[in-house]
Order: sequence, then C-alpha cells, then structure tokens
Amino acid sequence: MFRDALLDALLDAWALLLPVDCAGCGAPDRAVCAACRALFAPRPSTHPLPDGTPVVSALDYAGEVRAAVLALKEKGRTDVARRLAAPLAAAIAEAARAGPDAGAAAAARPVELLAVPTSRAAYRRRGYDPVALLVRRAGLRGAAELVVTRRSAQQKKLGVAARASNREGSLRARRPLDGRRFVLVDDVLTSGATLAEAARAVRAAGGHVVSAATLAYTPRLVPHPHDASLNVS
Repeated sequence: MFRDALLDALLDAWALLLPVDCAGCGAPDRAVCAACRALFAPRPSTHPLPDGTPVVSALDYAGEVRAAVLALKEKGRTDVARRLAAPLAAAIAEAARAGPDAGAAAAARPVELLAVPTSRAAYRRRGYDPVALLVRRAGLRGAAELVVTRRSAQQKKLGVAARASNREGSLRARRPLDGRRFVLVDDVLTSGATLAEAARAVRAAGGHVVSAATLAYTPRLVPHPHDASLNVS
C-alpha cells in the first residue's frame, strides 16, 4: 500500500508541473472543466455478460468521456483519475447490490473488489495500471488476485468474436479463492470478453463472482446474453 500511495503522489506531482488542458474537451487551464465534470455525473446502467453476470457501468463511452478515459490510459493524464474515480465508485456501489445473492450471502462473507489487471507490457509503457489507479482514487481497496498469463493482441483492433478468443485463457488466480466473493472492476465494457475471462479465472480458482462494474460501456459492441454467436464466456 505504501508503494501505491507513493506512486499516486508522484503522478499527482508530475501532473502539476505540466500545462493542463481539459482531458475531455481540450479547454485550457483545467484537468477537467466544469462542463465536462457535469458529463461525468454517473448514470448507472446494467448490461449482463453472456453467462448472466450483471455488469454496472456508470457512463457511456463516447464524446468527452471517451476522450478523458483515453487521456488517462494512453496519454499519461493521471490528473483526471480523481474525476473519473467518482462515477466508477458509483458503479461499484450499485454492482455490489446487483448480484442475485448480494443480500443474503453478504452477511456471511463480504464482497471484495477485484480489478482486472493490465499486462506487464502495458504497465511498463504507462508506468501505472489505470484500473487499479481509479480504484485507489475512489478511496477503495482492490484485491490483486489475478495475473496475466500470456500476451494477447490489442482488443480495439478486433471484432466481438475475435475478442473472446483473444482473451480466452489469458488470466489465472494467484492462489485458491475458495469461498471468496468478488465484484470485478474494469474501465470500459466493450464486448465483455475481458470480464468474462476474469470471471472464468475466479471461478476456476473456487471463487464466486457476484457482479462487475465498469467506468463506461460501448453500447454497439456489448453482446446480448442470448446471442450464441457472440458468446464470450
């Protein structure tokens, strides 16, 4: 945790040394301008994975939201993380209540957050894990129980069916997860392939996936759970 706190402090200090434009619309002098902050107000919606796991997303992945997420992931704009963390926290809170067994089972075993990990190559390129950073900036603590087992192609270059094949078998649990209950966390829900692979890895290790939460979702690529041709589980 000390390492994470130190990294956060260094990222904040670096952001302050650079000239700042709004990560959403490009307006000068603010990391996120007032107009874009209004667009980041959470509007949670639920989209099931093909296996029925509910995924709660806070925002639509479009326009200024998309620009800000890409600024965080691809341009080193860690100064926007706190603004994006708030809607993600809202999605996580809703997701913790969304699972079919969230009420009764929660009394017996608390729900843990599990952020989908980035690859080693992506971490080296960025110097940080965007999803883990957002979770920390939201004031939450995520379990680091999954690891990437192999390299895969960039998802953004692939169609829905290819995304599923690309992610299949790419994650595993560090240790047995028997009896533990998780809300999975990722940045953007696109085809659902990454979250489906994370859910598979958790279940293979004996854990239970209550639900998942993402900052945003891309409506045009989220498959319908009854469409067998787009099954990404």
